[in-house]
Amino acid sequence: MINQVMLIGNLGATPEQRKASNGSALTNFSLATSSRWKDADGQMKEETEWHRIVTFGRLAEICGQYLAKGSKVYIEGRLQTNKWTDKDGNTRYTTQVVAREMKMLDSRNTNNGDSDFGSETPCSSSSELPPASFKEEIPF
Repeated sequence: MINQVMLIGNLGATPEQRKASNGSALTNFSLATSSRWKDADGQMKEETEWHRIVTFGRLAEICGQYLAKGSKVYIEGRLQTNKWTDKDGNTRYTTQVVAREMKMLDSRNTNNGDSDFGSETPCSSSSELPPASFKEEIPF
């Protein structure tokens, strides 16, 4: 069976970074994707879908440090639905994308100078360190 999600979109807000219960980094952000089409009258229509994204470990640290509101990114991961009970005792569900790969798609300096990376800078949660090409561009 396959549980794989691939999205290209823009961040709706600056990522929120914190520590998970095991002490590793955890970063959440919302990602907007859009579909455009012409309706029967020939008018352009657009629909935006919002996705909850969560990252862990080194990928979470990188997302928290280098992504900002409006950043254009490619996200690859899996869907995860969490079940919880609210304060009134009602059962609630939240579906999110647990990202395992992120690529920055913005060209240099498009995020108000916050980013120093070129297009399609990849980073994956499968390794502790970012790929060499990513590491070489970190401005330390």
